[in-house]
Amino acid sequence: MSFEAEKLEKAILIGAIHGKDDEQSVNEHLDELELLSETAGAEIVGRVTQRLIKINPAFFIGKGKAEQIVRQAKELDADLLIFDEDLNPAQTKNFQGLSDNLKVIDRSALILDIFRKHAKTKEAKTQVELAHLQYILPRLTRMWTHLERQMGGIGARAGAGETQIEVDRRLIRQRIGKLKKELNRIDQERVTQGKRRKDQFKVAIVGYTNAGKSTLMQALTGEKIYIQDQLFATLDTTIRSVSFNGTHSFLLSDTVGFIRKLPHHLVASFRSTLKEVIEGDLILIVLDASSQQVMEHLETIRNVLKELKADKHQALLVLNKIDLIHGSARMAYLKRIFPDGILVSARNHLRIDQLIKNITKVMDESAQTINVFFPFDQGRELAIAQEGVEVLERSYDDDGVRLKIRGSPQRINRILLSTEK
Repeated sequence: MSFEAEKLEKAILIGAIHGKDDEQSVNEHLDELELLSETAGAEIVGRVTQRLIKINPAFFIGKGKAEQIVRQAKELDADLLIFDEDLNPAQTKNFQGLSDNLKVIDRSALILDIFRKHAKTKEAKTQVELAHLQYILPRLTRMWTHLERQMGGIGARAGAGETQIEVDRRLIRQRIGKLKKELNRIDQERVTQGKRRKDQFKVAIVGYTNAGKSTLMQALTGEKIYIQDQLFATLDTTIRSVSFNGTHSFLLSDTVGFIRKLPHHLVASFRSTLKEVIEGDLILIVLDASSQQVMEHLETIRNVLKELKADKHQALLVLNKIDLIHGSARMAYLKRIFPDGILVSARNHLRIDQLIKNITKVMDESAQTINVFFPFDQGRELAIAQEGVEVLERSYDDDGVRLKIRGSPQRINRILLSTEK
């Protein structure tokens, strides 16, 4: 049966107003949780918030509120409760103890479910299965197992060949070990492939999910890229070669989008995929300029980059979707808050030329210029030395050819090494 043909699960969303969060921010977070839930295949039939002085260790929210939500779920014929915060195993078990027919999941379980739904390649499936098993391992209780067999659906989809979670911790740990070895093997293949590209300038696109990263990549490369207006539409890294004016060329990569409270296990599992970001010479941080949560999105991206140890990389801030902005006040606000931001519309190809100018400026700032000499009998070496660089001068003398070239530090270093042989 196709995913579209499945019966939608009715869900109630639950958020807590506590700590630094006020009512407005929690409702904005629930708006995002609703988008995530709909992506997973849920129909939202209710939203509940509660102001908390401290987290209830038994139910996260107050017990009276928990009992009220369970009654509300029965009245609305809801199948599923989705918390915007992560629940510990005891809280999940206690909530499910109030109603055998009600499934309770948290934000991390929901995101993992979406990733399992969208994983297409062997690498993505391996990464998602690893994160999923690491998430469920501490939650593997008799109550969890019983509910998994009976319920299925969102937050409990059969993953990577498992039809039900009835394996014990030992088997799960063995499976985790096997998956880690498989990812290490895939990572080694990626390293081998990367060696062929190490002398090229690398630009990595990162951004909040659904900020238009794939659309931007299509605008910069002119190639057809898979695009869908959906959270986490693509999980795999796409790499394309880009050339401008015959003098500047670089590799452009786009990978999985980031999101608030992205489960740590997912970031860890996707580390090999995200190596294109870690090893990039320049990062394009893409934001949805039309979103009211643009500052929070930027903070999320910076936190993930910090976790990847890529927060010190040179970066350009790209404010996408300006075609969705109506009124000069919003534009003035964005220019004031992000004075170095590059405002574009990838979909309408607006100001893409300005972005290209900024990319080439960064490339020029890091470029090196050298003079090299090749005897006439080194024709092949001469031809290779002129690839991927700008030839500023070319002169001939009695015994060879002299070049003045400019290129990326990586490319210049490779040429210098070849002339020393």
